Amino acid sequence: MPRTIWSGAISFGLVTVPIHVTSATEHHAIQFHQYHLQDMGRVRVRKFCELEDREVGNAEIGKGYEYARDQVVPISDEELSNLPLPTAKAIEIAAFVPLESIDPIQIGEGYYLTPDGTVAAKPYKLLVQALGRSSKVAIAKYAWSGRERLGLLRIREDALVLHAMRWPDEIRDPAELVPPPMEVDEGEIEGALALVETMSREDLDDAEFRDTYTEALAKVIEAKREHQPLPEAPETSEEPGKVLDLMAALQESVNKARTSRGETGDADVHDLSTAKKSPAKKTARKTPAKKTASKTASKSTTAKKTATKKTAARKPRSA
Repeated sequence: MPRTIWSGAISFGLVTVPIHVTSATEHHAIQFHQYHLQDMGRVRVRKFCELEDREVGNAEIGKGYEYARDQVVPISDEELSNLPLPTAKAIEIAAFVPLESIDPIQIGEGYYLTPDGTVAAKPYKLLVQALGRSSKVAIAKYAWSGRERLGLLRIREDALVLHAMRWPDEIRDPAELVPPPMEVDEGEIEGALALVETMSREDLDDAEFRDTYTEALAKVIEAKREHQPLPEAPETSEEPGKVLDLMAALQESVNKARTSRGETGDADVHDLSTAKKSPAKKTARKTPAKKTASKTASKSTTAKKTATKKTAARKPRSA
């Protein structure tokens, strides 16, 4: 059972839901410590007071804000917990928005929210049901660790999840990183789309999506512990970062993706792209022909315009 890292309540209008907060994720990475290589003695960091030039214990250490070079304002944990903010004791829901309207770059760590006792179970379930039927997520404010934060509330398997969010002004503008304008050949775009189609999956429930770095590191540690030869790194035939002919690279990538999925034979990226488009083209030709066979040319023109508008409306939102 994960430990509770914060206790408070969700404020949903006049409805209050007492909750406990636990981390929704866990880390399995191998951790290293620092050692003195001559005798493998543990190297530790000690905390010294620069004025008294002596080591101090945790009981003597507190928080402070450097207001000026010669003036530090001490702030206690009790003062931080009693800030004059409604969000200091509660996760206050401010709005409900579609998840698609949130830029993923704003979304951070996730936390599970559990109801605090049987009294909180009903309003907790009420909020879960409301979020589920609305198909929206809640945007909330809360104060943890000495600062007010923005959060996103969503449902995961009948449980409420709170994601820490970055404030809009914390997101850097990528404009200066965007490459200069250049023309991309239509065939190259079709080749990229064919590769996307070949590599598409319904979910990430696959053995491929695992932490192979930690697995390889564990093998190295075990080999050194047993005084065995270290595992050899796999040979790579391609030079990383080398820019190749785009169409040739796309074609080879599609073939490798098909092979990894157990499909035999090479496929041409143009054929895959054309095959994907063909059903849509046939439908577009047949439908107007049937509907407009006995109508005038002016009505046919209107129908074509309407079909064009509907097609434009279905255009997927860009990332």
